[in-house]
Amino acid sequence: MEHYWNVLDSYRGKFFEGQWPSVAHMLLITLKEHPENIAFTTIEGSNKKSLTYREVYQNILNVASYLKENNITRGDRVILNGKNSPQWATAYLAIHFCAATVVPLDNQLPIDRVEALCSFSQVKGIFADSDVLEKLEDHEFLKSQSLIISLDNKSKYKAIDELPISKKEIEPKDLPSESDIAAILYTSGTTGNEKGVVLTHANIVSNVYQASDPEFLSITSDDIFYALLPLHHSYSMTAVFLEAIKHGCELLFGQGIVVSRVLNEMREGNVTLFLAIPLLYNKLLSGLMKKVREKGLAAYALIRVLMVLNGLLRKFFKINMGKKWFYPLLDGIGMVNNKLCICGGGPLSPETFRQYQQLGLDFIQGYGLTETSPILTLNPVSRFKVSSVGKVLPLVEMKIAEPDFFGNGEVLVKGPNICQGYFNDEKNSRNLFTEDGFLKTGDLGHLDKENYLYLKGRAKNLIVTEGGKNVYPEEIEDQFQLYAEIEQIMVRGYIANRASRSEGIEALIFPNFDYFEQQNIAKESIEKEVEKIVSEVNRRLISYKKISKFTLLDTPMAMTSTKKIQRTKVLPTNNHSR
Repeated sequence: MEHYWNVLDSYRGKFFEGQWPSVAHMLLITLKEHPENIAFTTIEGSNKKSLTYREVYQNILNVASYLKENNITRGDRVILNGKNSPQWATAYLAIHFCAATVVPLDNQLPIDRVEALCSFSQVKGIFADSDVLEKLEDHEFLKSQSLIISLDNKSKYKAIDELPISKKEIEPKDLPSESDIAAILYTSGTTGNEKGVVLTHANIVSNVYQASDPEFLSITSDDIFYALLPLHHSYSMTAVFLEAIKHGCELLFGQGIVVSRVLNEMREGNVTLFLAIPLLYNKLLSGLMKKVREKGLAAYALIRVLMVLNGLLRKFFKINMGKKWFYPLLDGIGMVNNKLCICGGGPLSPETFRQYQQLGLDFIQGYGLTETSPILTLNPVSRFKVSSVGKVLPLVEMKIAEPDFFGNGEVLVKGPNICQGYFNDEKNSRNLFTEDGFLKTGDLGHLDKENYLYLKGRAKNLIVTEGGKNVYPEEIEDQFQLYAEIEQIMVRGYIANRASRSEGIEALIFPNFDYFEQQNIAKESIEKEVEKIVSEVNRRLISYKKISKFTLLDTPMAMTSTKKIQRTKVLPTNNHSR
């Protein structure tokens, strides 16, 4: 069968050996095909700076040569801790050109966790932003390092942009093979302490090529990706950073998730491919519809009717009038040039998904885990299913363990993108897989006849009611995604009947205090407003899924870098229950 990765046949034996190229080889292939394409771009105010792939390659050689001179060799581990930037990307690739392993860390981690993970990883060097290096100065880890490079020029340490220019090419024999470890990604997800996911070059690159199949993503070298989410996270690293490099695309580095800045960067950067998380897509849509409402009831009604009409035209006649009918609206959120929006990092409400489609945007979502490099499923643009997280990628084998009456059970997977386990953690590595080698995702869902996956939620979060019904908290949480009044919500079970140990359903809610202030709603009235929303959602839910109590929080819940609530860290205090 013909697949997109068959294009590698012409490079195998010349650029690389084995089934899959390494990340370094993938860049060399792009350099041969698109040397003068713009690779990296930043926008700071009115100042726009870009580097071509040829220029990026020279910077990589400079850094890689310096690393080699400082005894960084095959298999050594190097920490990378910084905000998204061309310097971060250069360091990541240069580490691979030494056949070393990159260990990217969350730039928002507390400094004691940074030191602990650096020490646990047994690294031989560190790249970091100056603020991180400054905080580490009094810690033993930094004092023991012989290789310290600043990703900016604001510290006393050698800056990555100031390294000597190298006139030496890296020998092909010195580049990594597909079986070498490319990265160790520390992930705590929404539960538990960090675990280091071990990913080989074959794991990562096979995932890049699978997602590149035109059935899922139609990408050309003219596209412009937007690196907004932290690149240390597997979703952004593979689906944005490395996908852009594989295609020879331009990569615009975002300066943080501030809506006004995001809109400006998307407009100024002419972004065509936007990958984000549910939280951001909901904020953009909420802001857009708020502006429509401000134009009056008649204008709002007209827009909603046109949206529904365009949705029907797209579904039944493959006609899309969205860019023409809604040009001012799409321009307002920086998406006039956008040809595809992709949502990952968590489930998106089907209603949000539907409204973006109605506005004329090709909007798809996928599903995956850090342990799977990360993509397991994607919704094909031409055959998307609104309530599904997508079709299983062609090289991924997926099955459902012990399905219930509705076909729901734990999702199990095999494939070339599945991790090797956890770094220096035999127990958790062993527990990650079934006896026949399938990775246990911990997610519950079912597959349809066309191999599309429908997720219900995390197995650990399942609530069992007094009537023995299974309730998935995520399905209820999704109902609140488009309410601007609510900043965060987490649904969980509580013991409603101690005798039977059955659970009731509680919602922990952190209100959007800024919204209520803008609406001139007094703080003492917020609880009543939230109660109205909970009642409204309850009316849409079947009886056993209804929220039986809610707790109003005074402070926000801890979140991961992709804005998922860390459920194990939720300890509400000084709050109000109803």
